Amino acid sequence: MVIQTGFNWLIEQQLLLSILFCGFILLERFALKALGSRFVYKLAWLLPAALVIANLPNAIKPLQNSNISHYLITPNQPFTNEVGISWALMYALITAGLLIASFITHTRFVKSLQLTELTQFEGTLTADVKTYTSQHVATPMVIGILNSKLVLPSNYNAQFDKATLALILEHENVHIKRKDNLTNALILLPTILLWFNPLAWACYASMRRLQELTCDERVLANKTTQQHILYSKALISCAANAPTGLMAYSHYGDKKTMLQRLTNIKHSGKHSKFAKGGLLLVAASMLSGLAIAKQPEAMTKEDHISPTMRIEPLYPKQAAQQGISGSVVLKYDITPNGETANVSVVSAKPEAIFDREAKKALRQWQYKPSSMGYQNVLVQLDFAINNEVANTDLIERIKVSH
Repeated sequence: MVIQTGFNWLIEQQLLLSILFCGFILLERFALKALGSRFVYKLAWLLPAALVIANLPNAIKPLQNSNISHYLITPNQPFTNEVGISWALMYALITAGLLIASFITHTRFVKSLQLTELTQFEGTLTADVKTYTSQHVATPMVIGILNSKLVLPSNYNAQFDKATLALILEHENVHIKRKDNLTNALILLPTILLWFNPLAWACYASMRRLQELTCDERVLANKTTQQHILYSKALISCAANAPTGLMAYSHYGDKKTMLQRLTNIKHSGKHSKFAKGGLLLVAASMLSGLAIAKQPEAMTKEDHISPTMRIEPLYPKQAAQQGISGSVVLKYDITPNGETANVSVVSAKPEAIFDREAKKALRQWQYKPSSMGYQNVLVQLDFAINNEVANTDLIERIKVSH
């Protein structure tokens, strides 16, 4: 049931997430010249912020005196059984498979490098970071999620002169100090959770490219024109095809990424403060709009929210044997796609006899999809030994007229 609830919540967020992903991807593709890579990279925080704001719990409010639906359950009531594919279970299995595949990919990749530790290395690195060489890499890269290790090509001395190597090491130091591999792993996790949304993967790729661009900007800050040229030549020589799908390790990227980095270096320092301010204003307006839109949809008298599929609760065997009747009032939300969520018991008489079966059945109810769904819906389930037992209202209803 936890898997089903989580899956339903994830599906409900797809429209918002897809809009956010598209916006971020477009900024990364077309707005770097005006905004700068570091500014756009920081905007990634808007994604989790918007998601949190859109899902803030409503303020605690008293139950409204709206119509309470009644359903009668008897021991001999025919039950409706739902038979079909559990999409939530299928999603969980695929997600688990991708997580395992990601772990195996990283483990095998590190083993395939056949690392050789450099005991004497003239370059300057962050303290306690070991340097290795490998014949199986064409570009420098940082591996390790928690404990960073620098890996250089075996022929790095022939591939780079001292001045170029110093710039490359400075770039890798930025990755190490920022713990970019850990950041990549934390970003890769929700990407895998959203494996069915191609925009999530595109957004992950955009973040990885921005990560490299921000490193370039830090390295080249206050550098001479000659050092800019050396650094650009180093990028060209490091251009190589590298795995990016399930990889969280920092590397120089493919040729397309290299071209983007060279273009960004050319236009570094020419960013528009007006564009940045305008975008921040738009972002603030968006977050405010999400907070306002979170207000629950009011139900009018014309609203009729009847289930399209109702699973009858099982009458507890012990209660039936002892001739116990009772009622349970439940409060729940109806999601826009017609699923029930946040099912809770408001009151029950007698207590703790019918609660479990009532909640279990209600979680499986299906409603007609709506634009925003409904919140704090009430239903009373009456458990009776026979159909002649009168309903018992467990919630006081007050009618005000003028």
